[in-house]
Amino acid sequence: MSENTEALVSEDELKMRVVDAIKTVYDPEIPVNVFDLGLIYDINIFPVNNVFVLMTLTSPSCPSAGEIPGNIENAIRAVEGINDVSVELTFDPPYNQDMMTEAAKLELGFM
Repeated sequence: MSENTEALVSEDELKMRVVDAIKTVYDPEIPVNVFDLGLIYDINIFPVNNVFVLMTLTSPSCPSAGEIPGNIENAIRAVEGINDVSVELTFDPPYNQDMMTEAAKLELGFM
């Protein structure tokens, strides 16, 4: 029965669940989640609920570079109905503070 229930979840609903999962991941040095920081460039849901995330880091020399992508992958894998997850890092375009949500800018004192 649960397989039928999972099949009824729309791609938009699944994407919202993925975003909610990503919002549980924080850069250990910044008190804002990685989604609101603007580190997530793209989220794609492919057939059979495979998820691809294109992301960046605040800088190529970020000390948490080894753990943040894995934390994002693990958070997404915990979402019910997800089949597989791939997280890819890019630095093009380079990250800048304009990519943050207004809430993140407020939290960090940039507004």
